[in-house]
Amino acid sequence: MLRLRAICPFSWRVFQFRPFSFEPLLNQMNKCTDEEQIFDLIEKNKDILSEKQVACALSMLWQFQKQKSSLLKNVECIRDHPQFLTLHNLTTTKMEFMNDSTLVNVLYIIQQFGFEAHDPLVEALVTEAWRRLERFDINVLSKFSSCLADQHLCFSPLMGKIADIVNRNLETIQDLRCLSVLMVSISSLISQRFQEQLVNKTEQLFDTIDSSQVNIARRIVQFLRNIKYGYYPLLERCNKVFLSNVNHLDLDSISKILSLYHSLQFHSFEFILMTKKRLTEMIPLFDYPASFVKLFVTLGPVAGPEEEKRLKSTILLMSEELTSHQALAVMGAMEEMESRNSRLIRKIASILHKHLDNYKPVELLRITQASIFLHFQSKELFVKLRELLLSYLKVSVIPSEISLLVCALSMLPSPHLDEARISQIEAVLPQCDLNDLNSFATSVLRCIQYDHMYRNNMPGKQLKLLQKLDHYGRQRLQKCSSLNLLWEEVKSLKGDWFADSLLEETVVTLQRLMDEINYINVAGIASFISRTNYLSTSLLDRIASVVLQQIEKIHPFAILAIILPFSALNYDPPQRDEFFGTCLQRLNSYLSILDPLMLVFLGYSLATREYFSEDLLKAIFNIRFLAKLDSQLELLCSSLNMKVQFRLMELNRAVCLECPEYQIPWFHDRFCQQQYKKDFGSMNEAQQQIYKMLAEVLGGISFVKASVLTPYYYTIDFECILDKRKKPLPYGSHNTTLGKLPKIHSELNTQIAGSRLPPGAEKIALEFLDSRAFCRNIPHLKGKSAMKKRHLEILGYRVIQIPHFEWNSMALSTKNARMDYLRERIFGEGKSSS
Repeated sequence: MLRLRAICPFSWRVFQFRPFSFEPLLNQMNKCTDEEQIFDLIEKNKDILSEKQVACALSMLWQFQKQKSSLLKNVECIRDHPQFLTLHNLTTTKMEFMNDSTLVNVLYIIQQFGFEAHDPLVEALVTEAWRRLERFDINVLSKFSSCLADQHLCFSPLMGKIADIVNRNLETIQDLRCLSVLMVSISSLISQRFQEQLVNKTEQLFDTIDSSQVNIARRIVQFLRNIKYGYYPLLERCNKVFLSNVNHLDLDSISKILSLYHSLQFHSFEFILMTKKRLTEMIPLFDYPASFVKLFVTLGPVAGPEEEKRLKSTILLMSEELTSHQALAVMGAMEEMESRNSRLIRKIASILHKHLDNYKPVELLRITQASIFLHFQSKELFVKLRELLLSYLKVSVIPSEISLLVCALSMLPSPHLDEARISQIEAVLPQCDLNDLNSFATSVLRCIQYDHMYRNNMPGKQLKLLQKLDHYGRQRLQKCSSLNLLWEEVKSLKGDWFADSLLEETVVTLQRLMDEINYINVAGIASFISRTNYLSTSLLDRIASVVLQQIEKIHPFAILAIILPFSALNYDPPQRDEFFGTCLQRLNSYLSILDPLMLVFLGYSLATREYFSEDLLKAIFNIRFLAKLDSQLELLCSSLNMKVQFRLMELNRAVCLECPEYQIPWFHDRFCQQQYKKDFGSMNEAQQQIYKMLAEVLGGISFVKASVLTPYYYTIDFECILDKRKKPLPYGSHNTTLGKLPKIHSELNTQIAGSRLPPGAEKIALEFLDSRAFCRNIPHLKGKSAMKKRHLEILGYRVIQIPHFEWNSMALSTKNARMDYLRERIFGEGKSSS
């Protein structure tokens, strides 16, 4: 016997460790129907289990967990079972014998059972996988990268090594499922050039997957979100996959997709409409908080009145069971829904108050913002919030965290920054980016405004802090050498401080770097110009040039953003017709699939520049489109809903006045009557002055009408009529109290106003233009005011526009000077003799 063992040790070992069963152990494991049967097999065979059997046992245990609903899963019980500890220890001793795929799969399962990155087994498995990394095939590599990402090792050298392997082998990779996993995992570490290569490779491989591959499409969108690149061609293709599978998407999938779309500012009306229907059907299906809160957060912002009522009543019933983070999610959704349900607000706020000590700084900021927005007033809540914010602030050293804490403090009642907080802010300024600096400045301005109003002083230290913020902001802009890095910092900047202190320097920096404007960033830069109202002809000319040269690379979804600054700022590039024509040609094949909102805003923007496309107008002004638009309006918040309706009305008016040959009817009478009845206000101080002086210049109050409503519902500040000898004609009696507007004078038909005038007479419209009518940096009339002047002239008026900078200038500092100014504008006369 001993001789036999010496001759054939391997055979003896196999014989000795063979389980006592007529059926192989692996087969027995595969036939198990629950965890206890697996554990029973482990207990009986623990001394002879091979690496394959250990891996199989772990895999079966995880399969049983996956088959259960979230309520029935018992991961902790499994993990704490004595025989799972046996498996855990056996894995440590057997892992070097496992093949690559088994090794990584075991790592994945161990993580699913809740073992942290610092667990010795997890560390050992990762180390063993790292040793084999170069030989992993694409499938194993992608799963391993996902395991590392779950351990928050996205910035680790190991993930960097995986990124390098992907980069070296990108040409040979043909499996988009594996590539999409890798793309998400390595997205934090890769260069812009590598990002573009991955996007191109994804486009090449996209047609190799079938239309049911929702997870692949979702990971592609997640990758684009991670690299902050709203690449429309891929987004559009992924969206088609989601649309074709919308009836099979569960709540988690819909929630994730909508969240990704929101981050990328990608809007798919069709997807929202279809998922709204699917989510509404789910309302009765969830009767426990975890899932219902997710449904509330996802459906609430797009729900109609009936669905919203059902959501709120159900969440109110569940409110006592909500966790701290569920309550925070509900509060955020209510803010997005513009909720005014005081009972629900009070209930959720009380839960937040109870758990306030458990929230992180960024969550405290969200609670503060939501409480202010929802008009929730609670002295106790605000006092506790202030205490917590200050306690975090005293120990914080991270600039972004300090900025959000200061922001939250400044939003609370009676905002104030003491010397210690000011010194703390000053200490981190050299490390701040423009977003942090802007946040600090906005907070400081709030505190200064409060101190000035209620403490009757102007705090010098806070003003000095503002000066330092200006200095560091300018310094950062002057040192910037990359347009893409600059864009990351300025794209979301807004507020008085940025506009007043840094906007001009930002535009100078953009002009310095404008050779870097290309098809990728052109829409973003154009949006920035629109938002800031700063007219830079060199930047706009560069944008137009990029469009003309690279139009085939610019997605049609980006065209609106590109056209917007030319429209808003009333500027035509040198090749005006070619520029607008090229943009429209790029859009033509997409007119039937663009979101209704985008088409309306596009039509209005082009109309502002006197550019009317018959194809575009036919796509908008038809029954089918308008019905689709009505459906989309139901999904919008009230402010955006009203803005869209106004833009459609203004486009309708522009087409009727400027393109009567298209025979598009005017159908906004009822809408305009409703709006003008409730939007009518008082005169401002300048209008009161002008009204009083016009009465003197024209010969009495009966010769001037204030607040006249014209055909097609333009409101003009003042109107007068001159006969053919330039003599004012009276209107009749007026009962006007200075400062209040008289009853609206209107002609509710759409006939040209001049047709009712005496022969040779002319109607004059006088408009006072405040700063909103002009570009921020120069006295250049913006597009909307220029279009109004054009339309009033079509309606038969001679239009006199009185800019605020002329009326309030030193040259018109006396009453006589202003009277002469009005006479000159109305009659063309010289100065008065008085």
